[in-house]
Amino acid sequence: RQPEQQIHLQELLNANQTLMTVYLMKAQLKGLWTAASAWQWRAAWKQWLRHAEESQIPALMLFAKRLSGYWRGILSRVRWPMHTGQLEGINNRIKVIKRMAYGYRDSDFFFMKIKAAFPGNP
Repeated sequence: RQPEQQIHLQELLNANQTLMTVYLMKAQLKGLWTAASAWQWRAAWKQWLRHAEESQIPALMLFAKRLSGYWRGILSRVRWPMHTGQLEGINNRIKVIKRMAYGYRDSDFFFMKIKAAFPGNP
């Protein structure tokens, strides 16, 4: 092999190492959504953040830093799993109630109607 080809091969191997690391980190992050408890999730989350930092991949480190600000919301999703379809249904129902109440100035009545639309939820 010529020296130029050896350098090119090494660059490809280095790029593939980075891609493989990011791919594995993505799979680990996806696995966090299926944690059995909040404590297990917290331990796995800390491990994932540590691995992202240790990877020394700038884009992955930046992503982990930005994502870490949302840990409370992610943990809430693990504790109380609710799909976005359910949330969209709730939001749409509230919008219908709001349209029907157009012109009313009593916000207490509006919130009472919302609570009545979803019995069983305090």
